[in-house]
Amino acid sequence: MEKYHTEILYKLETAIGELEIEADCSIQRIEAVIHLIVECLSDVKEYVLKKGFKNVNEEIRFFKYQKPTILAKLIYYNAIYKIEIKKPYGTKSIRKYLNKELKKLKRFFDNNLDFYKYYRNNNSFLDESFFVRGKHDIKLCLDTYYFQSDQSFSTSHDFKVAKIMANDLIQVYIEDQLYKTSQIDKSSSQQKLKWTGSKASLIELIYALHYQGAFNNGNNDIQIIAKDFENNYNIDLGNFYQTYLELRTRKMNRTKFLDALRDGLIRKMDEQDK
Repeated sequence: MEKYHTEILYKLETAIGELEIEADCSIQRIEAVIHLIVECLSDVKEYVLKKGFKNVNEEIRFFKYQKPTILAKLIYYNAIYKIEIKKPYGTKSIRKYLNKELKKLKRFFDNNLDFYKYYRNNNSFLDESFFVRGKHDIKLCLDTYYFQSDQSFSTSHDFKVAKIMANDLIQVYIEDQLYKTSQIDKSSSQQKLKWTGSKASLIELIYALHYQGAFNNGNNDIQIIAKDFENNYNIDLGNFYQTYLELRTRKMNRTKFLDALRDGLIRKMDEQDK
């Protein structure tokens, strides 16, 4: 079992590493990684059910150390996937959201403190109850998840070990995201951009971005976009609806600013190509 676990873990980590280098979109990359880990766990389950274990010690080692190293990756990437797809906009909202996620990790730690101590002190006196199939002790306050799991490939505490391992990684990830958010705040406070073009030009740009679905796939109100631009670029757009109506009623060149942007960019590209 030791050799098989080492080989399949190396293969999985190599495949994950290749995905993290090649994939452009982080969400799509995480989805692909989750798919890889699910397939890996399925292969491991098939191997275990077919080969079995030489003795109780090998079974304990598998469910206490080997399976959790793979399962922890699934828990980690699935957690990161959920964090990323639910992440709000704006550094203040992101910071609040991430701190809430950290509190969830702390809550799990507090609720499982006794097992944390047992596992991290490398105790073994309850291993046969925790890490041998069919040997669970209901007096140990088992999670409902265990009773719904496939008990031919699960023990009462192998998932909990994986959760502990995954939570350590999730905490590092969240703290790294919080640090990046603080750096963005610091950078923004040091160099605040100000819109120096005309209000009409900015309103023309905002409507173009909105109708193109550039923000939240178009699933938001134009007023939210306008307010964000006002806050970020230190400008009061006033009655931007009225300004937009005036742009629409122009007899000629209704997209004057956008046309100028396009022409200016192409001209600059042409100059740089020479």
